[in-house]
Amino acid sequence: MTQNVLTTRRGAVLEVTLNRPKANAIDMATSRELGEIFTEFRDDPALRVAILTAQGEKFFCPGWDLKAAAEGEAADADYGVGGFGGLQELRGLNKPVIAAVNGIACGGGLELALGADIILAADHASFALPEIKSGTVADAATIKLPKRIPYHIAMELLFTGRWFDAEEAHRWGLINRILPAADLMAEARKMADELASGPPLVFAAIKEIAREAEDMKFQDVLNRINGSQFETVERLYRSEDQKEGARAFAEKRDPVWKGR
Repeated sequence: MTQNVLTTRRGAVLEVTLNRPKANAIDMATSRELGEIFTEFRDDPALRVAILTAQGEKFFCPGWDLKAAAEGEAADADYGVGGFGGLQELRGLNKPVIAAVNGIACGGGLELALGADIILAADHASFALPEIKSGTVADAATIKLPKRIPYHIAMELLFTGRWFDAEEAHRWGLINRILPAADLMAEARKMADELASGPPLVFAAIKEIAREAEDMKFQDVLNRINGSQFETVERLYRSEDQKEGARAFAEKRDPVWKGR
């Protein structure tokens, strides 16, 4: 791996840090590297939670590296497994991912954060989808944003490309919490440790159901669950962990999750 992306394993938690001064923009090579990192995270049973953040205090990520684009990288290039930034299209990622947004997150950088399950933001963080001003489309955000926040607000942000701060992002439910910058990573690590101590097979089932249910009717999803059509749910129901959960409840103790 290069120094463009730094990784640190802390027990069952993987910290992934963008490290491309000055702005942590993502070029093709960095995108492919992120895809490889998140694929390894997905496939490593010893890892249960990931934190995605960036070096510095000003930028989380402005998205696509326009300098690389000026040198010939195309907007529709092959950005590797998982698509742009490694998260958007990575199949079967059934583990929690926390984005710790430490500064400006715009364009593809905001889309990268949207690829996480939980978003924490520093109080000085700011956001925008400025693609409209350069004659292109924020494709992942156009798909996701109207499903995450009120439709009319999402369309305004997409149509105008205007900037909005962490307070507004929180008001619309786009981010989970706002924190002082000095406390951002401590809170992300605290949350990651809490999740890492939880039942990984349940988390996997939650993520698969939520992902598949996004464009399905309620009853259709329930029918699929009851018809044993979700691999993660079936694995959970046949697992030692499910028996352990029941035993721990009956014995009035904390369960010991093994992920099997």
